[in-house]
Amino acid sequence: SLTLARGSRVAVLVDEAHNLLERARMMYSADLDQAALKAVRRSAPASLKGPLTRLNKAWNALAKAQTTSYQVHPAVPEDFTQALQKATAAITDHFTEHPTSAVDGELQRFYFDALHFSRVHELADANWLVDVTLRGAPGRKPLALVTLRNVVPAPQLGPRLAVAHAAALFSATLTPREFHADLLGLPDDTVWVDVPTPFSAEQLDVRVARHISTRYQQRSASIEPIAELIARQFAARPGNYLAFFSSFDYLRQVLAAFRTLAPEVPVWEQSRGMSEPEREAFLARFTPEGQGIGFAVLGGSFGEGIDLPGRLLIGAFIATLGLPQLNPVNEEMKKRLDERFGAERGHDYAYLYPGLQKVVQAAGRVIRTPQDEGVIHLIDDRFATPRVRRLLPSWWTIRRSEPQITSSSSL
Repeated sequence: SLTLARGSRVAVLVDEAHNLLERARMMYSADLDQAALKAVRRSAPASLKGPLTRLNKAWNALAKAQTTSYQVHPAVPEDFTQALQKATAAITDHFTEHPTSAVDGELQRFYFDALHFSRVHELADANWLVDVTLRGAPGRKPLALVTLRNVVPAPQLGPRLAVAHAAALFSATLTPREFHADLLGLPDDTVWVDVPTPFSAEQLDVRVARHISTRYQQRSASIEPIAELIARQFAARPGNYLAFFSSFDYLRQVLAAFRTLAPEVPVWEQSRGMSEPEREAFLARFTPEGQGIGFAVLGGSFGEGIDLPGRLLIGAFIATLGLPQLNPVNEEMKKRLDERFGAERGHDYAYLYPGLQKVVQAAGRVIRTPQDEGVIHLIDDRFATPRVRRLLPSWWTIRRSEPQITSSSSL
């Protein structure tokens, strides 16, 4: 706004624009945890005891109104809103009156979270979910997490893009156009430029394992076939590969089966909450002379933003469509998207498009230069359906993975 006030013309460049949706949702979302309030009340100065206690009572009333552990509300109750406003005003007065006092870190964090919650609350409309999650140990009174969850950031992003002199969004995965246009608030006259790929179909052997389903109900039956497919590919062309899965549990199950089937093949795995040195050690295993398979979770730190050209990576196995987990939060987001864009688009916007975006990003790790050659195994029968195929890069030539299994004695 300061730049515009000066009369400057601003051009906006957004790289990796496929991440803009989730980052905007995060920016325009907010939550408040009653557990944080409980911690603050223990050490709060006397002048804040009353306002914080009244806020806690309003919080308890909100939790008591819950019929399930997770529930969507039509709005933040007025009693809660008023109690929160009075508590933040009291904390503001406290900091103003005691500017040189030692700062209570927990109080300050709660204060900033409360201010952010209040700012988001002023914006919230039908493009947000107001949901409450009850948490706590069995036998104890549950504490409530109140969330303002942004679903469609278009009304916030659109005006900001409109006031720019020009805006250019770059990504290899901005398909389909209507998904990004609807959710990011792109204007109707947006120009879409599909830059021809510098790669050729001959560089990349894309195979679909139509004989395997990674659906949750069939997951246990898929473990051995996936391990066998990975072993067969490695035996045919030893080198460095990445294998992506929908969860850490699924990853570990296939990894255990693969170790039994091909114990001589080096493997390494992504773990939960890896530190930066641990991530660097994972990537350091990919060397030009190396051979082995790194097991990772799709959508994690190894699914995009890493560069392994040439012999550093010659193939990838993607054992999932990348669909977001089926849980109450995602189902409520789907309902809100259904209301806004229609039932078919709602499902695709909530599940299909975000999932395949992660698939294409992960597959993009294999071919990084015009000289690279590699193979991608898309492991799920749904990759062969026209609905999914049309969302994959047009330069890919896809063929079927044969289900015949190489015997373990030949590996």
